[in-house]
Amino acid sequence: MNVEIISVGTELLLGDILNTNAQYLSKELANLGLNVYKQVTVGDNIDRLVNCFKDAFEISGADMVITTGGLGPTGDDITKEAAAKYFGQELILDEKSWEEIKEKCAKFSGGMDKIPENNIKQAMFPKEADIIKNDHGTAPGALFKKDSKKILVMPGPPREMKAMFVEQVLPILQGNSNVILKSKYIRFFGIGESALEIELKQILEEQTNPTVALYAKDAEVMIRVTAGADSAEECDKLLDSKIKEISDICGKYIYLIGDDTISSSQTEMDKVVAKLLVEKDLTISVAESCTGGLVASNLINYPGISKVLLEGCVTYSNEAKMMRLGVKKETLDKYGAVSSQTAKEMAEGIAKSLNSDIGVSTTGIAGPDGGSDEKPVGLVYFGIYYKGETFSVRRIFSGDRIKVRERAAREALNQVRLLLLKNKER
Repeated sequence: MNVEIISVGTELLLGDILNTNAQYLSKELANLGLNVYKQVTVGDNIDRLVNCFKDAFEISGADMVITTGGLGPTGDDITKEAAAKYFGQELILDEKSWEEIKEKCAKFSGGMDKIPENNIKQAMFPKEADIIKNDHGTAPGALFKKDSKKILVMPGPPREMKAMFVEQVLPILQGNSNVILKSKYIRFFGIGESALEIELKQILEEQTNPTVALYAKDAEVMIRVTAGADSAEECDKLLDSKIKEISDICGKYIYLIGDDTISSSQTEMDKVVAKLLVEKDLTISVAESCTGGLVASNLINYPGISKVLLEGCVTYSNEAKMMRLGVKKETLDKYGAVSSQTAKEMAEGIAKSLNSDIGVSTTGIAGPDGGSDEKPVGLVYFGIYYKGETFSVRRIFSGDRIKVRERAAREALNQVRLLLLKNKER
């Protein structure tokens, strides 16, 4: 199948929004063995978009056009209208879609009587179209069809588009082939995309079936392994074999296998660590300086964490470190607040004060000021206490103040994860 990607939105043309959707779709379609003939960006103008459809089918020879954007409730959202105009089809109200949209809008607006009237526009489709459910927003997608031509429309917000693609569109695209396709995802932490690519160079260069695709995410890397076969069982065998091959090379960086939340831009580290703590019934307390509460905040995202998370405190000043955590004045005077010694005393202090199994601490220089040759901006020490034993870890992170804090919080969680995996006993 030959595919053209059309991104709809004047804000894309003006550079107000970075077009990450086209990059994502190109990678996904290539991994499915589909030919991406061209990418086009067009503003919110129905006649120009109709002409884009004509060019795609009649000049470029595309079998399918996939669009993102232009499915909102306002007058400049014209993608469905343009697709219907090109195919000569009439838009009519789909009652089921309208009821679902009203329910979603009511949750945000505070009642059914406050739903904007123009949202009904999002429930208008030709009777010939297949409506695609949107579980992450109010705008459904759709597959327009006429003769051998197809236009598949999806919403513009990347979170909605990626989720719809994975959950709804992939089965549609896979249905164009007799081959069954299955994917599994591997999440890595502690290694960058370039370094991981070098580690897996032979696998990437020699890949056929399964295919292996790298995705760089913030502070971590994700790999999608996709296998095609005549049966789901054969797919699983191919996937398991390839994943083992990858794990044998760089398994020490893998923290999650089988996760399918590629639509999520967030790390899954907090969920993995929180789940391990709850399953092992190990209590934890957190003392933070440079991360300012981010470690505890990430853990709190997990339902049920209250069973094991005893306390999270921000001890930013030296006085707070001494009064709340029992850090010795001599330690601070001799080694400073940003030091291995202080980090260890912080972790031990928070754990012993609450009698928790695990204590974790962070202390560092988030910047942009305050660094030195000995202690540069981005330097963070982590203290880990576990059942009477304490150790520290030193890391240097790049980025601005926010990035340093976010990456330090994830590294703190990763250190807890490594501890839990090393000590499998409860």
